[in-house]
Formats: sequence, structure tokens, C-alpha cells
Amino acid sequence: MLSFFKNKVSITTLFTNEFVDIHSHLLPGIDDGSKNMDETIALIKKMRGYGIQNFIITPHIMEGVWENSIDTILPKLTALKSELESHNLTDISIRAAAEYMLDSNFNRLLEQQQLLPLKDTKILIEMSYINPPVNLYEILFNIQIAGYQPILAHPERYSFFHKKHNEYAKLKEAGCLFQLNLLSLSNYYGKDTHKIALRLLEDNLIDFVGTDTHANRHLSYLESINNPKILKLIAPIFKNNAEFK
Repeated sequence: MLSFFKNKVSITTLFTNEFVDIHSHLLPGIDDGSKNMDETIALIKKMRGYGIQNFIITPHIMEGVWENSIDTILPKLTALKSELESHNLTDISIRAAAEYMLDSNFNRLLEQQQLLPLKDTKILIEMSYINPPVNLYEILFNIQIAGYQPILAHPERYSFFHKKHNEYAKLKEAGCLFQLNLLSLSNYYGKDTHKIALRLLEDNLIDFVGTDTHANRHLSYLESINNPKILKLIAPIFKNNAEFK
């Protein structure tokens, strides 16, 4: 077991071959993540060096911005798997889901049962950073009535909740699980997000973690997270991600 208080180590030492990164944007040229296949392979190789071997990649599906669907995502996944084989990265397990913006397009996909879950019934959702949907709790209810379990991506990044901390408990009570971005444990998204991330951890509100990797700069910041107290706080959550294997 790591002795966090004796030696300063990077958060990347917490990754094991049981860990599944459930949030990343590694499919090339499909959203604001990796731009091409070469970049994707380089990112996966670097993350493999940390010990990450299991990926569920989650391209954005956002009406009017990233008009992705099952039909655009799955062929890209097939191409990526083929490329991984050509690079002899045979120990990499990679699947595709999506990060769904809670918009009118999502409501249509939900009604049509045209969703890509992370595993079984768990789906990754996000909100606008400007304000939550006016019918947020109705949407969460409808997701569960349809047989899915919502996981809210990076709850710590929604600034409209930062001074309304009780909203986080309400979301959990409404059946929403939380996925923390590991980069929030640095100051990559700013001090306020960092502060809220720690508070959510301290309040035992976080269920899973993800790298939300888009580009190499994200991995550089990830390597810089080495505060022993933070690592001790986040370490137990890493184990939860193994359920997606």
C-alpha cells in the first residue's frame, strides 16, 4: 500500500489494470478531443504507461455542435481497434459510449432507446456550464423510468452549483451518480472547481473518476497532481471504476 505521507508521488501511480477510464475523448476527429489517429495512439500509449489498459471512450453528443450518433461512433471505434492491433497494443481494452448533453436531442434519443451506455444501464450525461436545464429533475426521472442510471460528468465544474452545495445532495437523492474529473484535483479548471472537487470527496458524494482526456496537455496536468492528502482522499474511488471492466 502506498504511503502517501512519506513520499510525494503522482496520482498516475494509482492506476491499476483493474481501473477503467470511463470518460475520455480519444476517438479521432469526432469532437473536441483527439484530432487524428496518430494523436489518439500517442495518448493511449502514454496512458498505458500510467497503467491504464481499459477505456470506455465517450465522445460528445450535443445538438447543433457535435451531431454524433451510434452510426458515427461505432465505425470510428472499429477503426481505432484495428489501429491498436497494428501497433501491437493487444493489452488495451477499449469500448465506446457517449457523453450526452441534456438537450432536446437527448430526450429524443432516450425515447427511442438509442443510447450508448457505459455498461449495462449506466449512461454518462452532462449539462451546459451556463445553467442547468429548467426541467433537470424531470429529465433525471425520465432517464430512470426508461431503465437507465444517470452518471453526471464532472459535477464539480458546474459553477452555478458552487454556492448551492445542497443541490449536490438533491441530485444524489434523485438517483444521479457523480463522476469526478481527476484534473479538477489540480488547478486546471481553476481554484473554485478544485475547492468544490475536494468538498465533494470529503462529503462522500463522488462515485467514480475519469480522466476526461482530450489532448496531451491534460495528461501533463494529471502527472502534476501529487498532494499526499488529495491522493489519500481519492484512492478509494479508483476501485469503484473496476465495476465497468
